[in-house]
Amino acid sequence: MFVFYPADLQYRPEDIPTLVEPILAGEADMVTGTKQGKYDRAFVSRVYNVLSRWLFGVSATDLNSVKAYRREIMDLVPARPDWHRFIVVIAATDGYRLTSRPIPLHPRQAGVSKFTWRRIPVGVFDLLSVWFLLRFGRKPMLFFGLLGAVLFTIGFAVGVFGLIQRFVFGYGFRPLLDLIVVLVISGVVLFGFGFVGELIAGLREEVRDLTRVQGRSSDQD
Repeated sequence: MFVFYPADLQYRPEDIPTLVEPILAGEADMVTGTKQGKYDRAFVSRVYNVLSRWLFGVSATDLNSVKAYRREIMDLVPARPDWHRFIVVIAATDGYRLTSRPIPLHPRQAGVSKFTWRRIPVGVFDLLSVWFLLRFGRKPMLFFGLLGAVLFTIGFAVGVFGLIQRFVFGYGFRPLLDLIVVLVISGVVLFGFGFVGELIAGLREEVRDLTRVQGRSSDQD
């Protein structure tokens, strides 16, 4: 079991048992702390939590606070800068049970906040990237295949319309032909991307399963 706790003493070590208790009792796989007290940039944190709950359907109130979780959850975290902050939504999407507990927040005793306005757009784009990865990363055909099928269908419909214009009404429109070609080719290419993405997603799941098996073997040894 791991406990994520900052070193600025805004949270006290004596509150750790409150976090780990639901995991030890078998009630949850991850516990997030809900801040109790005033803190800087509360508005930004509230917006982040609302967006996260809306995008990912996570029921936790505070996703960017102290956490306790089972060790195997760490295997889910991508090795990318700042993506550790999305460990809650990644674990919840993967089926791990999530709950929260109120944790008192105290004035900062050491260090300074590294959060600035520059991190707001970065955080929003990271949030969207994680949402896209979790939504379509394991089923890329849902995105590429669906979009490709839509474009191909539109191209086919426009082609039928062009044929009617040419052979029924006796006149054609060259830009319409170019549009048909672009739509049909784009649809076929995107559909192909979906197939390739499915192959990559399957290989990634196999690698992840092997990694988990090796991790369990190492823990038993």
